[in-house]
Amino acid sequence: MTDQNELLARAARVLPGGLLGSHRSGPGLEFVVREGRGAYLFDMNGRRYLDYLLGSGPMLLGHAHPAVVDAVQRQMARGTSYFIVNEPAIRLAEIVAAVPCAEQVRYTASGSEATFFALRVARAYRKRDKIMKFEGGFHGTHDYVLMSVVPRSPKAFPAPMADSAGIPHVIEGEVLIAPYNDLATTEALIDMHHDELAAVIIEPYQRTIPPAPGFLEGLRRATQRHGVPLVFDEIVTGFRFAYGGAQEFYKVVPDLAAFGKVVAGGFPLACIAGPTAIMRHFDAALDGTPDYVWQAGTFNGNAIAAAAGLATLAELRKPGTYERLFQTGARLKAGLQAAVTKHGVAAQVSGEPPVFDLFFTDRPIVDYRATLTADRAKITRFNQELLRRGVVKAVNKIYVSLAHSDTDVAETLAIFDEVLATLARS
Repeated sequence: MTDQNELLARAARVLPGGLLGSHRSGPGLEFVVREGRGAYLFDMNGRRYLDYLLGSGPMLLGHAHPAVVDAVQRQMARGTSYFIVNEPAIRLAEIVAAVPCAEQVRYTASGSEATFFALRVARAYRKRDKIMKFEGGFHGTHDYVLMSVVPRSPKAFPAPMADSAGIPHVIEGEVLIAPYNDLATTEALIDMHHDELAAVIIEPYQRTIPPAPGFLEGLRRATQRHGVPLVFDEIVTGFRFAYGGAQEFYKVVPDLAAFGKVVAGGFPLACIAGPTAIMRHFDAALDGTPDYVWQAGTFNGNAIAAAAGLATLAELRKPGTYERLFQTGARLKAGLQAAVTKHGVAAQVSGEPPVFDLFFTDRPIVDYRATLTADRAKITRFNQELLRRGVVKAVNKIYVSLAHSDTDVAETLAIFDEVLATLARS
């Protein structure tokens, strides 16, 4: 067996920071995944971890679900990727088209691409350039949306702040920032800038912050009043909160939506979904006209990812599936909150049962600026103490899967209690 420490050293040489992205385990806690099964990850030394990272969300069924493995193996024998329309891609698009806002679907290979092209097609349809997003909202890593996601010292609205080096300064002039859950300010900004806006993009459930009552409904009315397309980023919430996503769960229907993660069952695939009146701009028959939006990708709608998505969504359609997911998440949330109360820790458990997190602050988490009051060092230590005890989670999320059993929940809650007791003593 390859030595784990040797692999970590090799990773440090050939991968920037030794990582695949931004997820860090912490000094002395790094490990290399050997395999994932159900609700667990196993490292190269054979250690088992309870997994609440879930590949950053897509593994809603858990790892190596038999139905997904079988579907992928059967498709492998027929080929993997053709760059031509194929039956699994058509069938998956038909399912996505059942989402409330959708009539047609356009595939991409990642969530970042999906939000990028959702905004591009909105510009083509609206014939405007600027977009509005919400402070703290994450829509991928392209230039237009990597703005004011994690500003340490936020500017006055609607001024944006780039979150990465390498973003042209000129882009800042094309992005307006609004405060999530502040309908009055958001409406005022839309009323003031509507004639410049191509679209408003939002995570209807922003990271782990639920929308305030009436906020999404008011945003929908404000955008409709001025004919500005509303884009829901459902990369996280799509097929996780309900089969019809957050728009079904919160009963607010946008003009366009971007889906990823769950829709491909753990494979690289995402999509834009919306009405024909907007999606027609992708039609290659318009090539050579001012209305045409050029979009293609080698792996868009590849048969393997589509087959995995079909198998995943078939499992999600089984009676009682979402009830079970929400019951599992609700038990974890309630148990975490009980441990917070028991140990007298100033902290908030924020979010919906399928995905939530802990913020070490006594302030209610209603928007991004409220999260800035949280103790960043303490959440880092919380995450690291969990990992020492065999629980993996994202930096800012606890993802719940259908593979997590009652036994897993009980084990996790015992570890939550132990870690919070440790933090309370320090």
